[in-house]
This record gives sequence, structure tokens and C-alpha cells, in this order.
Amino acid sequence: MTETPQQYISRILGNLHGENPMVVLKSTPPKIKKIIAGVKKKILYTPSAPGKWSVVEIVAHLAETEIVLGWRYRSIVEKNGVTLQPFEQDDWAKNSHYAECDINEMLDLYTAVRKANVNFLNGLSRAQWKRYGMHQERGKETIAHLVNLEAGHDINHFKQIQNILAK
Repeated sequence: MTETPQQYISRILGNLHGENPMVVLKSTPPKIKKIIAGVKKKILYTPSAPGKWSVVEIVAHLAETEIVLGWRYRSIVEKNGVTLQPFEQDDWAKNSHYAECDINEMLDLYTAVRKANVNFLNGLSRAQWKRYGMHQERGKETIAHLVNLEAGHDINHFKQIQNILAK
């Protein structure tokens, strides 16, 4: 069953449990690096179940999502009300060959782009945090809302990685 955009937003924001989203954004890449350190490659590259992503696929997804979000943040600051195009994550995973990616390269990419995005966000004024884009599926999304979604998205995927590694 496919989630509606509203169900997705509710589920992802529900992961925050009052955590500071900027703290989550800063801490997720090093947490992932720590949790996968020393884990055998076979474990990192094996999906937990048919149709589910492996750890490497999750990390590649996080890296590419970070690029998308960096573009969205900057586009919104440049032009309030800009259209935000959705993307189909499974198509990106297939087209970018997530399952064959080098996990360390993807983690390095994720870490570097995340650091640049956090620095960008830290430089915004209060007024800029209220600027918004119009997501073609989810509607009006301010930068503050996108940051909350991104933090909840991080938590969601970090839990998935923990669950895979616990098996």
C-alpha cells in the first residue's frame, strides 16, 4: 500500500520526538560511519529481505537525497515559492546503481554535502527559514519544515541500518 504525502510527512516527522533537527543533521553522518565501521562487506551489501534496501543502498540514497535538499534549500532562498519537483527514489536507486556503489565513497559524499548544507542553513536569517517552495506532491514547504523532514528522514534510515546490522 502506498502512503499519501500527508501520511509520509506524519510518519517522518513522528521520528523526531522533540529532537533538535539541526543536531540530528550534524550527527547522522558520523553515527552511520561509526555503526558500519568494521562490518563485513557482505552484510553491508545484502538486503535484509527481498525488495528491501541494503545498508549501502540506504547510504547512497541519503547521499543523493542530500544533494536534492541542498538544491531545494538554495532554490527557495533564491526565489520564494519556487516549484519543488519530487523524485522517485526507487528509480534513482536503479539508475545510480546504489547496490554497486562504494559505501565509503557514498558516506564521504553524504558527509561533505551534509556539512555544506548545515553551514548554509546556519547562515540563514529567521526570515529565510520561513521562505518556502511548492512541492508538486506535498504542497507548501518552508525551509524549516524541510529541515524537520530531513532530520526525521535521517532517523528513519538510521533505524533501518541498525535493524539490518542487528540481524
